[in-house]
Amino acid sequence: MLAAALLLCGGARRASSQQWSAKFDGRVRFYQATEVGVVVVGTEKSLYGVDGETGDVLWRLKNARLDETDVAHVPGTDVLLLTQERGDKTRLEAADLLTGDALWRSDKVRGSLMQTAFDPEVRLLAVVLVHGAHGGARDGFKKKPVVHVFDLGEGRELWHRELESEVEMMPALGGGEGEGDEVAYTLDNYRPPAFLDGRLYLFYEGVTSLDAQTGKERRREKFHVNEDGLALTDADPLADERNIYISGRGHVRAVSREDGDTVWESKDLGVTPEMVLAGGVLYVRTGGEFTRLSDGEPVARGPFGVSAVEASSGKVLWRYKGADKGVTNIALPDPSTVVVADRDDLIFLDAATGKRRLKVSHHVARAAFVLLNEGGAVVVGGTNELAAFDARGGRELWRERHDPPGRGVLRTVAAVAARAASLYFRYGGTASTVFRGAQLLGTLNSLRWSGLAAHATLPGLTTLAENRARDYARDYARQQFSTFGILSRARLASAPRIASAPRPPLPSGPRPSVDTEDRLLDRLDPASQLDRLSRFLLRRRRLAALQGQWMYFYTELRGGGRGLVGVNVNTGEAARSLRLGDPDARFISDEVSGLLYTAKDERLLAYPLNGRE
Repeated sequence: MLAAALLLCGGARRASSQQWSAKFDGRVRFYQATEVGVVVVGTEKSLYGVDGETGDVLWRLKNARLDETDVAHVPGTDVLLLTQERGDKTRLEAADLLTGDALWRSDKVRGSLMQTAFDPEVRLLAVVLVHGAHGGARDGFKKKPVVHVFDLGEGRELWHRELESEVEMMPALGGGEGEGDEVAYTLDNYRPPAFLDGRLYLFYEGVTSLDAQTGKERRREKFHVNEDGLALTDADPLADERNIYISGRGHVRAVSREDGDTVWESKDLGVTPEMVLAGGVLYVRTGGEFTRLSDGEPVARGPFGVSAVEASSGKVLWRYKGADKGVTNIALPDPSTVVVADRDDLIFLDAATGKRRLKVSHHVARAAFVLLNEGGAVVVGGTNELAAFDARGGRELWRERHDPPGRGVLRTVAAVAARAASLYFRYGGTASTVFRGAQLLGTLNSLRWSGLAAHATLPGLTTLAENRARDYARDYARQQFSTFGILSRARLASAPRIASAPRPPLPSGPRPSVDTEDRLLDRLDPASQLDRLSRFLLRRRRLAALQGQWMYFYTELRGGGRGLVGVNVNTGEAARSLRLGDPDARFISDEVSGLLYTAKDERLLAYPLNGRE
């Protein structure tokens, strides 16, 4: 739910009025939004579940000093996964997001949560963990991930598998600021697993296909995925009715869904971090800006351009190499046009021949992404500017610029821009980068999660542009929602009924966990419980239909002071403003509740998005 534009209006230099403020038992170490509206907050002592609309504490897990890599919401469900390591032992717990109560526990795992995949049709959950994923910041940190597959409803483990060799990991961005500090390492430099055709696909050492019920290996294509020292230089996998399409180290491969054999391989295209499948053609972006594993800084890597590959045969139909020192993600305004931007120009290509139809100077410094807004215009975005152009003639429609507030805050500015872009693409990216009818992971069944969604604040914007579109917008647009906790009972109680009929009582559930305190629902009468739970369900339905429409900038406000300004990507209007002198770069904006969340010391603060300063 990307946030909105903040209008630069007059006013005192005070901070914007808060909607609510919640104080916890220690400094806020991390916070994560979930699709049902619960914000999960970790402190130095406890883990909390907070109602994102009111700030009410729903539950508190005491004596739980967890890292962000120990907490993961399972997309498409009301389940929160937690891992707690004690020496050589780890306990994995599936908890109810609304009550904090344990649904089930497993003591057969080791390590921190890295990535998950969930298949709602058969309720299978794949969890990827890494043991000992902490250490001093350095290059070449490697570990062996272990994959566990559970029945999410029962907690029964079906199988687990350790990778044959170690894979290079990257430090969690924003951690270990002091020299010699220990940092948490992640698998954010790899694509998360995916369920398809009753199989689980892994992408850490090329592609591995495993039977989802037994873990038996059918096929493994082993090859290097990432370029040395850079994250996510391979594209997220695509699939059609016949093949799965994957990339790595300049190669694009088609793997048969029927038998797992390689159908074809196109070589030497260059670094291939993005693929779009439309009309039987794979449009492949080569080059871009990537995150360096050692320090999280953005690095440009070429050659820059676009290639078109016939999906059935692997034949390269054309290549465009005219991008100058940089390239954004791909956008397809219509079936006959491919659009990218480089450092200076917005480039329109003929989708059939690759020939350049039009080149328009965009004048956006450090252009980082291209998207299509609801009116079909092409929007070019950078760290301090947005500009919209007509998709047919390239005429400039509007431009909005908000410069950073001065020296010494460049990292904050870049982090805010990256966070805002990531939120936009998370909730509106797919519909906003490709015309209707293009195929983006259309046949992959699983809902996928990677830690990058929660704790990345400063990856390259081009990576966010294409990665968020594929990993999240599709997932959040799904109408299917699986409930395993108290929401499953609320669904039954809130089913349509005759208006004059009395409201049924909330069905009883399992006894609360002794590890969890301060449960709000325990203090509410049954009718109030049902009203509150129904609100969480309504929020999920609103989220499924949401399209992102705002982009943030961190700048000087006209009335004095610094703050966030959001620009509506459909109109170019800066219609909202929020005065924050020193925003937390991890901020989260929630268009469903109309609030922006940010942390300061031991508090989580919520500010309304719809006001004007």
